[in-house]
Amino acid sequence: MSGDLSSIIAATAQWLVRAYPAAGGTMNSALAEAQARQAVTVAAWLRYPTVTESALVAMAGPGGSARLEWLLGTEPLEVDGADLAWRTWVDEVVASWAAALLASPALAHAAVAALAACEHAAASPVDFRRLTAPDEYDWKAAPLLRHPDLLAPVADLHHAQLLERLHNDPVGAG
Repeated sequence: MSGDLSSIIAATAQWLVRAYPAAGGTMNSALAEAQARQAVTVAAWLRYPTVTESALVAMAGPGGSARLEWLLGTEPLEVDGADLAWRTWVDEVVASWAAALLASPALAHAAVAALAACEHAAASPVDFRRLTAPDEYDWKAAPLLRHPDLLAPVADLHHAQLLERLHNDPVGAG
């Protein structure tokens, strides 16, 4: 069921790992990307908990990364002149929520627990261990991606909405 969100998840995770790069090396890059992808998946499932909502955002498009890049004071996150069309699939709210989850293990645990009622999570068992219980290699691989002060500008954008979703609005209730 999460296939409808795959473009948003991939693009938003890519944006996070480019904005907050790994410590260096192939293994660190892979571990940082796994952490970002898990955080973005949880955030996307919280944001769009039903198949209907997923389909609607897939039709309308999530909005892109322009505001996030402006906020960080960066140029578009381009690699070797590569096509930047993928940036249009970045979801600002999902990126903000994912940043908040990466910065706070307690919030990450609450978010994963909230997915119990989510249609996406019901489709198959998932493990978000790299997000909720990062080991020493995860921490070393992604010091920027896990640094609360560095993530704050992005995480704070929609933090109140995330807390509201987790505390007042059961996932899947709309």
